[in-house]
Amino acid sequence: MSYYPPVAFHFKVEIGLDDLHENDVRFQEVSGLTRELGVEQVVEGGENRFEHRLPARGKFGNLVLKRGMLTESGVIKWIKDAIENFEFKPADVLVSLLDEEHNPLVSWTFVAAWPVKWSLGSFDAKKNEVVVETLELAYRYFTKVEK
Repeated sequence: MSYYPPVAFHFKVEIGLDDLHENDVRFQEVSGLTRELGVEQVVEGGENRFEHRLPARGKFGNLVLKRGMLTESGVIKWIKDAIENFEFKPADVLVSLLDEEHNPLVSWTFVAAWPVKWSLGSFDAKKNEVVVETLELAYRYFTKVEK
């Protein structure tokens, strides 16, 4: 049996918020699924040739979601409350890569996510493009969901 790597364009995003609109979970791009191990450098007295490098805490990048701009959106209200009113309501976010039958192939849970940035793409009268909004979320950590 041959193995074919999954396609990157068939995915689903679920945000654990109340009052979401139907289009609130439709995104064109998800990025920022990164984790790395920090490195602590320790200097030893009398040793001038090198520093000791030891493993430290893990680090996670921000989750970045892109979509066509929505004028009515529960997610945008959540972001506005956080950025403008400093009212935070952390929510879990589930990102799933789907198979050809729309079933989750691999999923990741981003625990206690909160908005840190919202931006719009540029307006350009010379291009025929959709206005894209970018949502950037920080979170405590993420884990791969085991089946």
